[in-house]
Amino acid sequence: MNQSIIFTDLQRWDSEAEQVVFPAQVMGANINCRVSVAHLSNFVGRKIECESQALAVFDEYRFDIEEKMEELIEREAFDENGEISW
Repeated sequence: MNQSIIFTDLQRWDSEAEQVVFPAQVMGANINCRVSVAHLSNFVGRKIECESQALAVFDEYRFDIEEKMEELIEREAFDENGEISW
């Protein structure tokens, strides 16, 4: 694990975008990371139908999702808003 990328235990649900949003700190800068319900569903192989399911799956697979986000951050795969989305 890259020690220059720090993930906190915070996350929130973006109902409009249907994404779990959580922060990463990279060399002192805060970056929003977003994972869509579609990616979560595909990742776990089952349909996610509501916010509580999305957050539960996110929590269960947090370490794996953080690894994916770390990989995207290291590749500098930022979107036009300076966020990382998967």
